[in-house]
Amino acid sequence: MTPHPLLDVAHVAAVDAYIADIGMIFRTFADQDSGCVSYGVLIDGRSWFVKNASAPAAVSSLRRALSVHQAVSHPAITPLVHSITTDEGLALVYPWVPGEVLYHPTRSQGGGRTAPNSPMARFRRLPLPEVLAALDTVLDAHLAVEAAGLVAVDLYDGCMLYDFEERGMRLCDLDEYRQGPFTLDADRLPGSSRYMAPEEFVRGSVIDVRTTVFNLGRAVRLLLDAGDAEDQWRGSRGQLAVSQRATAADPAGRFPSVRSLVEAWRTAA
Repeated sequence: MTPHPLLDVAHVAAVDAYIADIGMIFRTFADQDSGCVSYGVLIDGRSWFVKNASAPAAVSSLRRALSVHQAVSHPAITPLVHSITTDEGLALVYPWVPGEVLYHPTRSQGGGRTAPNSPMARFRRLPLPEVLAALDTVLDAHLAVEAAGLVAVDLYDGCMLYDFEERGMRLCDLDEYRQGPFTLDADRLPGSSRYMAPEEFVRGSVIDVRTTVFNLGRAVRLLLDAGDAEDQWRGSRGQLAVSQRATAADPAGRFPSVRSLVEAWRTAA
């Protein structure tokens, strides 16, 4: 069998030059908060997403992503299919998945959640059953995350890829997820403050499944609202109560597991 020019190569000097030589780069994602540069590349009729890191922190994040994908799989989590070392770092290869990231911040500007034509604004205008189906997908994927012993880190709408044509939600960029529980050894974890639990800002705090429950509760609250001000809730009172318990400031007041959160949510729905 002829070796695949992307999937069967272990090391290249520089990813950008290499993939430009073996295929056609049709999209470049630069200026990213993560410090990575990513590419959409077409090779022999199939599209791939290649995420490249050279800075030490970004390389560490991609190495963590390798561990995440070795531990967990779910139909909604975009799979990692290959990794390539480079002279300056590491690159990860994923299948290209159709859809739009709900929030796409860069170093130079925010993602524009409230702009009328932004992916998030369009998502919030979808019929309620379609939004609920997308949220159920996010929750279901985190049952697999919990079963793998992982806790969510840096979960936010920038990890959520929605296909407006097929009406389907996928998750991507779960690079910071980690085996838990663990003790925070920094002043804060990476992530969007809109989604983060109080303990994620306290050095020495324990990060565990109740932190994931908080993150998911915030995802439910923000995606099931018609706007960023959180004053146009589209769900039921029962669903709002589930979100409120999931996001209790004290971890002891939250659901004790992702499974218990999901069961309560589905009962309320």
